[in-house]
Amino acid sequence: MAVARSLRRNTTITYFLAALLLLTFLYFFLVDSTSLPSLPQSRQLLKSKDAASNPLSPPSLPFKKQDPNEVPPPPPVVHYHMNNVTTSSQPIENRESVLILTPLAKFYSQYWDNLLSLSYPHDLISLGFIIPKGREGNEATRQLQDRITKTQAPSNKKHRFASITILRQDDEPPTAQSESERHALSHQKVRRAAMSRARNSLLFTTLGPTTSWVLWLDADVIETPPSLIQDLASHDKPIIVPNCMQRYWNKDKGAEDVRPYDFNSWQDSPTALGLAEKMGPDEILLEGYAEMATYRSLMAYMGEPTGDAKKIVDLDGVGGTALLVKAEVHRDGAMFPPFPFYHLIETEGFAKMARRLGWKSFGLPNFYLEQSWDLDAVFALHTPDFTHTLLPAAIGGPPRNNAEARKHCEALKPIWKEYKITKRSEVHDAEEHRAALHTLTVAETTAGHFEMEAMWMLHFNEDGTKLKGLEQLVDSRAVGELFEKIGALTASGS
Repeated sequence: MAVARSLRRNTTITYFLAALLLLTFLYFFLVDSTSLPSLPQSRQLLKSKDAASNPLSPPSLPFKKQDPNEVPPPPPVVHYHMNNVTTSSQPIENRESVLILTPLAKFYSQYWDNLLSLSYPHDLISLGFIIPKGREGNEATRQLQDRITKTQAPSNKKHRFASITILRQDDEPPTAQSESERHALSHQKVRRAAMSRARNSLLFTTLGPTTSWVLWLDADVIETPPSLIQDLASHDKPIIVPNCMQRYWNKDKGAEDVRPYDFNSWQDSPTALGLAEKMGPDEILLEGYAEMATYRSLMAYMGEPTGDAKKIVDLDGVGGTALLVKAEVHRDGAMFPPFPFYHLIETEGFAKMARRLGWKSFGLPNFYLEQSWDLDAVFALHTPDFTHTLLPAAIGGPPRNNAEARKHCEALKPIWKEYKITKRSEVHDAEEHRAALHTLTVAETTAGHFEMEAMWMLHFNEDGTKLKGLEQLVDSRAVGELFEKIGALTASGS
């Protein structure tokens, strides 16, 4: 018969283990908690604007390098509920974050002024820039950082943005940055492939888990409605573009004018589709070139002067001058192909890729944006020995050559917010290759409203295609009062 085993075994080992367990409990309950080593947390919730403490932090947060002698803290684990990230027709009411991304080769003060004038809450706006290597890139970086320092100052709560990221590329632009060379057909594939890589680098580095909208905005867009973001978002479309125009001097009218600029927003045509079928795998279709007639319907020419600004059309290709994209479109994998994608590249390739992912593109043909004065185009009309003389000499100084005249124009550009010259009369002397104009300038400036009459004497080359000289007699009193106001504002720090 088996003997029953006792349920209690009073051995020396049992007493020892019980005593050790008791001492352990007493240590943890009685010892000062401050003397204990800190334990890594398995879950850490970061405020959206906290600085990243190590490389594994979310990419939307600013990164600070660790001191090599400092022991880095444990990587945080951050939980995001992506269903809470909304993209709606009421972005302000829903507190939706917007990421404005700009590839920046040159810095325009009016671009930054326009950003500051946006009425969308700046605490919901993050900015991202990518700037090429080289002398021009260095200068653009310097000017951008100067404006950032002022805007992001602790005392400037009204205009401060949520965050700003600046990326510097390793390479210089593959082509020169002049207007004519930048848009030459022979440069397009290489140039736009490089632009695609820049856009993708900027996007993948800055797109955070809390971003609702991405607004791609070119660096030379200087005039938009303050309500640009909410106006575009109000249509609640995954991809939407306005119509972009460019200011220029119309020599036929003798006045400032606007013309279509972005030809990459279009509806496809049977001709273009037929051309694509005959192309090799590495060839691309480009828009806006007579050598490659596609007969697509360009949104640039769909605008109606008195048309409904809310009119919307379907698009097959989009431009990147001002392009609003729901962040989920990018998160789904729609990027800017730097290679031929269905014979399309960059922003047009992006629209095609997005369509393949199930996202449609839309355009607003009667919603206009304006780009800056194209000084490259203006000075391309000058002869190499061009001179500009501003009169009376008391305010104008000695004549300026091309380089000096351009520098003078660049210095004056930040002053003007709106600028219109109207021709009142003109006289031509064909034999002497001269023309005289009487004009009225009406402008809004950083110092307020400005009006001035002026006389222009223009001297042309023999075939009348280039300007050799310009003598400009201005209203010295009006100009003097304007610069007195600007000087006072500068002195006061406004």
